[in-house]
Amino acid sequence: MSTKQNSSAKQTLRAAKDFSRRTMLKGAAAAGAVAATGPWIVQDAFSSSGEVNIMCWTGYLPEVFLKDFEKSTGIKPNYTAMGSNEELLNKMKASKGRGFDVITPTLNRKGQWQPLELTQPWNLGKISNLGNVEPSFVSASAAWTWGGGQHHLPHIWGTEAMAWRTDLFTTEYGKLSLGDLWIPEMKGKVQGRPHSTMAGIGRHLAEIGKLPPFTEAYKNEESMRKIWEEITKFAVEHKPWIKAFWNDHNTQKSNFMQNGCVIGQTWDGPAIELMKEGKPVQYMAPKEGAFAWLDGLCMPTGAKNTEQAHAFVNAIYTAKAGAQMASNSGYNATVKGVADMLDAKSKETFNKAYPGDALARLWWWPDEPTWYAEIRAEYRDKFVAA
Repeated sequence: MSTKQNSSAKQTLRAAKDFSRRTMLKGAAAAGAVAATGPWIVQDAFSSSGEVNIMCWTGYLPEVFLKDFEKSTGIKPNYTAMGSNEELLNKMKASKGRGFDVITPTLNRKGQWQPLELTQPWNLGKISNLGNVEPSFVSASAAWTWGGGQHHLPHIWGTEAMAWRTDLFTTEYGKLSLGDLWIPEMKGKVQGRPHSTMAGIGRHLAEIGKLPPFTEAYKNEESMRKIWEEITKFAVEHKPWIKAFWNDHNTQKSNFMQNGCVIGQTWDGPAIELMKEGKPVQYMAPKEGAFAWLDGLCMPTGAKNTEQAHAFVNAIYTAKAGAQMASNSGYNATVKGVADMLDAKSKETFNKAYPGDALARLWWWPDEPTWYAEIRAEYRDKFVAA
């Protein structure tokens, strides 16, 4: 792993260590000057009219936030939902960075984005609300600093962990494991995203002493292939356990409610949405630690509405906006003071998802260079085709 990749991973891990249950659940007192109701932006001649085109993850920008933003600023937000980092990256490569003013790649994809030169630095002086963001997340996003400025600003953090039908499976925190996907009684009942389910296999096998620590796979191609060869053998042998693969937000929900899946390695948002709706589904961090990620806000090189893009990001960085996004999506805001603005059900589902020492055990995805993604795709395809 290069020095730059190490730096990115260390900053992300530092964000994890700095983050605590107290930060999440008692952050309002620390928010200081963060007002619950605004103002969202400092109005000026550039940001008081026009439009802004955003490509953002499904569920991240609720209608109430978009309406409030347009009413407050006069800027029309045009929101295009996306389901994966690969979808976003391919879109930007095909358009040469044109078509959108704000995009939302995940922090650990820096190694794939930087060589492409498809993003431009933010003017931090135009984002007055940046001080409302938890400093640990701002520091983590600073890993995307090159060419005269910072290209990535924190937006939403979340996890990938275990979800299951509570009417068909029973477990508890400390016992729940990534390996529970592969127990005999779950044959033909599992859902997962191919490449991250394989990463879960790697972490599980490392936990039981059958593989080196999974982080070793990110060092170089030789280390990666040794580890992923073993992961792929296990995955192919256990392919009959898979009922359905997913690659976006909504498919995870339908797999549980319509497609016969009992257990899965899923994102937090879809499962928590089902929990809030009263469905027999539970989401929880496994004993190995939940996979954690930080999605950010970037401005493509071909952005046309740059002033409006800055105004949009500024609007996101208030406790009110953060609470709207967290309450509606099941994911987690990076803004201080959000926790005490959440409704009781949101707080309850958060505590159920991350009981005990779960937050201290988050496993942050390391920086993922292009070579890693390309090789991983080879092994993923073997698993899917098996």
